[in-house]
Amino acid sequence: MNCLIIDDEPASQEIIKLFIEKIDFLSLIKTCNNAVEALSETKKNQKIDLLFLDINMPKISGLSFYKSLQNPPFVIFTTAYPQYAVEGFDVNAIDYLLKPFSFDRFLQAVNKVTDKLETSKKAINSEETILIKADKKLHKIKISSIFYVEAFGDYVKIHLENKFLLTNNTFKKVLNLLPKTTFFQVHKSFAINFKKVNTIEGNKILIDTEKIPIGLKYKSEFLKKFKNE
Repeated sequence: MNCLIIDDEPASQEIIKLFIEKIDFLSLIKTCNNAVEALSETKKNQKIDLLFLDINMPKISGLSFYKSLQNPPFVIFTTAYPQYAVEGFDVNAIDYLLKPFSFDRFLQAVNKVTDKLETSKKAINSEETILIKADKKLHKIKISSIFYVEAFGDYVKIHLENKFLLTNNTFKKVLNLLPKTTFFQVHKSFAINFKKVNTIEGNKILIDTEKIPIGLKYKSEFLKKFKNE
């Protein structure tokens, strides 16, 4: 795990360096003395996974710096000022280390990062998929990537972002492949992914830029389920 130290105190830098060296899966990329140096480094190096970031620094505070990042890495804030703790967690910090901190407390914070990474990996690996035959190929599709499903004569269109797959299958069979907790039939020819709905206006559902009709037969059940989501 590639990490960056951002701290204006040499003594604090040395302690964090020492602690990083004791953990074999951490790799220190650089030590920065202020947010300006750190900003330059994050732009230059896209493979930084974790920041050890002091909050109270001259010119630009650690919090202001972190909020300015477009795709911020994980962050563990380090500071001698406990009053910043709440604001630190408001930006989804992994942990908040109050100086001076022990190696055990440092390790505990780092383990929270690895736990979060493992949880993310499991979520990605366990994401449900379905197999759909289209264009003479067998496609493995993440269920979460499906926007809506449309009956189209003897075929079914499975709408994804900016494209669709046309499969020679029945509407009913395709619906049976999809989880009923996420997908709901709203019309004799349409079933939608609840998580992709933008707005509902009258008898239309807006998904991305498409307007999906709501059939009278399905409307009350759909609205009831939608309100409970």
